[in-house]
Amino acid sequence: MLGACLVLLGGLALGCRGERAYLTRADDSTGRCTYSFTVASPVEAACPNAGGGPEVRAELASLAARLSRLESRERGAGGSGPRGVEAGGARDSQQAAPAGGLEDAYGELLRAKSRLEEEKGRLERENAELRRRLESSTQEIARLRATRCFPGGEGHDREAVRAPGKDPAHAAPCPTTAPGWNPQPLTYQELQSERTEVPASRMLEETVLSRPGTEDSGCGELVWVGEPVVFGRADSIAGKYGVWMKDPEPVPPFTRETTWRVDTVGTEVRQLFQYEAAEQLAQGYPAKVHILPRPLESNGAVIYRGGLFFQPRRSHAVARYDLRTEAITAEKEIPGAGYHGQYPYAWGGYTDIDLAVDETGLWVIYSTEKARGAIILSKLDPETLEIRQTWQTNIRKRGVANSFIICGTLYTISSYSAPNATINFAYNTTTGTSRALSIPFENRFRYLSMVDYNPTERQLFAWDSFNMVTYPVRLSQV
Repeated sequence: MLGACLVLLGGLALGCRGERAYLTRADDSTGRCTYSFTVASPVEAACPNAGGGPEVRAELASLAARLSRLESRERGAGGSGPRGVEAGGARDSQQAAPAGGLEDAYGELLRAKSRLEEEKGRLERENAELRRRLESSTQEIARLRATRCFPGGEGHDREAVRAPGKDPAHAAPCPTTAPGWNPQPLTYQELQSERTEVPASRMLEETVLSRPGTEDSGCGELVWVGEPVVFGRADSIAGKYGVWMKDPEPVPPFTRETTWRVDTVGTEVRQLFQYEAAEQLAQGYPAKVHILPRPLESNGAVIYRGGLFFQPRRSHAVARYDLRTEAITAEKEIPGAGYHGQYPYAWGGYTDIDLAVDETGLWVIYSTEKARGAIILSKLDPETLEIRQTWQTNIRKRGVANSFIICGTLYTISSYSAPNATINFAYNTTTGTSRALSIPFENRFRYLSMVDYNPTERQLFAWDSFNMVTYPVRLSQV
């Protein structure tokens, strides 16, 4: 039923009073689609002239022309008949599909926005917590500075300048020795550095002791470290850090000039390079390459009495590799020792277990959970690797860049990257006492990963960002 208003069809306006109108479509005898439109006359009950007058015929002709144009437009828009309807339906479904996809994308954007808002809230909470901790640390630093001790003598004047209004006379006196290790509460003591002034008489005694290659076996305290001397440089990224060594007590066919090197960047570090002399190391041509039966964990290895002592990868053990038989002859676990990043030096590198050699023998430097990260020293039997004696210090292993042992005394380095670092701490195993130091130490290449003492040459061997260097040292007699 047509509505009560005007209806346009092909440009023909028809009156609408509720009459029923019919539009039919069918193929004629030639197969051409023909539209037929039928509507009852609103005023005539019957047609007086069935054939119609000229006006009716003209109107029908006009209607036929308009219907023909309508059919042409329909063909151009997608065909006629059921095929055209099907095409139109396909287009409608194609238009509906993108609309549905847009709705899904919009919903996903809303969900992403919600996740981002949650993440923003979490970050804001973390930021607030970090600010709170920073304020707490600032207050603690201010408190420590306010209660800092004042040394005697000229130090009073210097402190008075730094802290005006504070009376040095009423300040707490500085202790003359390093405080003892106190495991409760679970915190670590900050070490204060102090310079050690050496009298001229002691400087004269150092001359013989500090001369590399001398046969004098007398021990003393470390009082000076010279500038680094470069012996070689690694030519690949595997040599970013490593270890290079000489045997202070070699066995034939090796000599004191035989030099050893391991590049320790990588997960399967097994190559031990052998050089006849340090000059050959500088040229980069090894005489032989040993393939170790087990990979190394880091660069804490040493060469001593014809053996390579090292920590096998992912273990808290120490092993001995015989350089002549090219086999592991001993292996022993270090009870409770941290490994694979539990108690490394400040620079990291899985340096939990560090081996060292001095005038008195073979050492291992490590820490345990029981020691709460404090450095532990153990003297080892070089043949069986049994622990002979153990000392626990009061210095946190993560708080120092590296360490080495001279004449039974442990020395630590303050920083692995600062160009002007210091030897900042000493622990004497003979007396069981410790003290703070401030001996200048130069990190020329800003990434010190290995330091070992060679008691025969009286020099420090070090690895500083691809560079293999030595440091001359001076000792004073005790």
